[in-house]
Amino acid sequence: MITLPPDYRPAEDEEFMNPLQVEYFRQRLLRWRQELLREADGTLASLSEGGIHESDITDRASVETDRALELRTRDRARKLIAKIDQALLRIETGTYGFCEETGEPIGLRRLDARPIATLSIEAQERHERMERVHRDD
Repeated sequence: MITLPPDYRPAEDEEFMNPLQVEYFRQRLLRWRQELLREADGTLASLSEGGIHESDITDRASVETDRALELRTRDRARKLIAKIDQALLRIETGTYGFCEETGEPIGLRRLDARPIATLSIEAQERHERMERVHRDD
């Protein structure tokens, strides 16, 4: 078990994905996952408060819109949790932080901004270019 110094931040001058960096990202992913689960519990509680009792059609439409938004948010959180779980699995297997396509390091700044990233910036840009080309068909 590795204990991180309280002010630890991964640095470019360290060995990429050394044990401290791996632990840093593992803890970040676990905290993010907890946060999403906590929010989902709140959403579930508000959704399960029963049917719509508004008699005014405008109020009823507003409640329906709020519910639809909550369900979309919940679905997005569920997908994010699945991606976080996949990232945690990559940590376990020792592949976290490396591009799925090239095997190159993804880069600390990208991982810090998006800890669930699976592609390096270059590979991601290639994918986006390909999507644009095929979308225009």
